[in-house]
Amino acid sequence: MTTLGVIGGTGWLAGALLRPALTSGFISPPSLILSSRSGRADGFEAWPDIRFTTDNAALAAMSDIIILSVRPEDLGALDLDLSGKLVISVMAWVKAQALMDRFSTGRIIRAMPNASAEHGLSFTPWFATSEVTAKDEAFADGFFACSGKTTRLTAENEIDYFTALTGSGPAFIAAFADVMIRDAVANGVAPTVADAAVRQLFLGAATWMAQASESPAETVKVFTEYGGTTAAGLTAMKAADIETPIRKGLAAATQKAAQG
Repeated sequence: MTTLGVIGGTGWLAGALLRPALTSGFISPPSLILSSRSGRADGFEAWPDIRFTTDNAALAAMSDIIILSVRPEDLGALDLDLSGKLVISVMAWVKAQALMDRFSTGRIIRAMPNASAEHGLSFTPWFATSEVTAKDEAFADGFFACSGKTTRLTAENEIDYFTALTGSGPAFIAAFADVMIRDAVANGVAPTVADAAVRQLFLGAATWMAQASESPAETVKVFTEYGGTTAAGLTAMKAADIETPIRKGLAAATQKAAQG
């Protein structure tokens, strides 16, 4: 039995990735070990056979595959020899070579899931170093597929861009929604109604867009050419240069991911 150890396994991101994998049966509870400072964690009560530890070195010794789900700034506290093990990192910033040097293993996979993983709606790109085996790749792809869509990247630097594009994506969309809610309130809509309306709008729009045969650009074109109220709004947004701040936001997040 392959044993999976998750360092930082009681954090929100690890939980968001692990619960769908446990629910689907991709991971067997007895084969899972999670580290936490307290030795236990909320959110895993449905799987009493999961093992918990406060000792990362003990976790590493018992595990064949290690997932690193800690903040990048906390990586320095991990002094572990993971020779011969597959290490999967869901941290931003930290490059594969740095992980290879720190943990003495060439089998490194870097992945960038997002906050929608808990609901099976993450888009998770991942990159593998040359020593990663076909079995390792199958595990990573299957694991991340439990929480949404997944794709393998051919260049590590693409991880930095996807950290901005999809890793940060839910927060960027939330920023757009927040502007709409505040505008509705400023125009006399009750705050609770404005909040409910915009949340439902984004849920419906995202579902529709995911299932539509045309691209987002084609959708904008159709509504713009049709005329009417939507066209008026889209034309005003374009005139106000809605594209530049979005591109600047992606560029800033990508730069942060690249530089740490």
